[in-house]
Amino acid sequence: MKNFKIEFKWALIFSVFTLLWIFFEKSLGWHDELIAKQQLYTNLVAIPYIIIFVLALREKRERSFNGFMTWKQGVLSGSIMSIIIAVLAPIVQFISSTYISPEYFNNIINYTVQHNIMSQQGAEEYFSLGSYMIQSVFGSLAMGIVTAALVSLFVKKAPQEKK
Repeated sequence: MKNFKIEFKWALIFSVFTLLWIFFEKSLGWHDELIAKQQLYTNLVAIPYIIIFVLALREKRERSFNGFMTWKQGVLSGSIMSIIIAVLAPIVQFISSTYISPEYFNNIINYTVQHNIMSQQGAEEYFSLGSYMIQSVFGSLAMGIVTAALVSLFVKKAPQEKK
């Protein structure tokens, strides 16, 4: 576990940031009167998420690999971080849905049904705590591993050969 201390730290930072982002979205009205914009604007969270992965992998490179890291080491570290994030994701989703924005599901269900995007039953099944918990676990794993692979391309650093 000591070997993954950095991954745990950054997974916690990622999770706390996610809660702050949900609060930010709610504060801007994206969970009620501006709910039509939420599905577009929520994608902006990808920018700070990538920054978090960059900072995490740079710290891992500097502290665990003496300033050098292969792509494979970066992917492994980022994947471990993604697994931890996925484990925390249902808790984050529960806090978001219960305490930060408890009206979100009702609002998004009403919006999608009123705009003929989904049926009432389909919307209720999709926009529910259980569904979002499952989506957050698998989304965290999939997007986290892809992000780790891409970020590792830029964070990797090989030792310079002496001439």
